[in-house]
Amino acid sequence: MTFEIRVISNTPLTGETDPETAAKTFFEQIGYLSKGSDPSIPYTLFAEYFIKHPTKAWYVEELSMKLGTSKPTVYRHLNKLKSLDLLEEIQAIDESTKQTKKAYRLRYGDLKKAWNFVEAHLKVAMENYGKTVEHIQNLMIKEQRGKKDE
Repeated sequence: MTFEIRVISNTPLTGETDPETAAKTFFEQIGYLSKGSDPSIPYTLFAEYFIKHPTKAWYVEELSMKLGTSKPTVYRHLNKLKSLDLLEEIQAIDESTKQTKKAYRLRYGDLKKAWNFVEAHLKVAMENYGKTVEHIQNLMIKEQRGKKDE
């Protein structure tokens, strides 16, 4: 899975006193919630289940039932959170069947620690962009020199 985040110039939301408003705004800023679309399912999935219960492993079937939506919808939103590297996929034992199943939880069981992981990915991505920019500039300079020699 590819790491993907939206980065925009922003002001910290430290003055916001309503946790839902702060979370929804932040989720829009990083590209998890899409402006103009109904945020209820993705917001509830992330805030009510993963952030409020950070160490719990959630099964897709369980989330689908609780959210009153289809498993493909749950997977679509889980994949967005996974692309941000905020969730980790684990193997957990389903108590009802005693079988090992795939489950998801907040990375490290802590939002702040999970966000540190996101920042590390972002730093590497930005460094790689910088190397690419330098390489493009060097290629252009080399091409210009070659044309002068002709």
